[in-house]
Amino acid sequence: MLLLGLLTLQVLGFVDCYPSGAPTGACKDMMPRHAGVVPQPSPAPYSILTNTKRFQPGMPVTVTIIGPPYRGVLLEARSQGHNDAYGTWKLPPPDTKFLECSGNPQGAITHANINLKDNATIYTWIPHDTVNPVYFMATVAQQRTIYWLNVRSNILTIENPGGLKLATDASAGIAEEKPLLLLVLCFLVLEILG
Repeated sequence: MLLLGLLTLQVLGFVDCYPSGAPTGACKDMMPRHAGVVPQPSPAPYSILTNTKRFQPGMPVTVTIIGPPYRGVLLEARSQGHNDAYGTWKLPPPDTKFLECSGNPQGAITHANINLKDNATIYTWIPHDTVNPVYFMATVAQQRTIYWLNVRSNILTIENPGGLKLATDASAGIAEEKPLLLLVLCFLVLEILG
């Protein structure tokens, strides 16, 4: 009976503190505002994975939080060197919703309830125009009293949409792998031009 009472208090404690999503005041510091509770000091059992290491403005990037099932989440994309949410999230997956951050109504994703979310929960983010690298930042809560701040993805860099840089990159790859081929190509170009 005592165990049932403690479990009920634990669930009610979570329900009393933002069971339907993080407050907008959490956008900058990602702190859940659970009264009397501090983040876990141990390394997070979560990681943030993306389907790409490079992004293009307007092209979707899928984001997944990998680890044990979780109940609460605040997920943002950030431009390196800034604390503001960046880009726009597409339709949130089940049991999540948009959170307005940095004046953007779709600037972040948060939990819509305390139902479990897991590795099958896929988030989709759409980048805006930028020249800065971006990363994803999350606060992930297993329950009201157990959460981790600053779960970060690897940095994504902007992909060059094409043109001379891609040709230069290709030439650099040839130079590293086949110097004789590069010499022959240079000779042919000089013959054609000369």
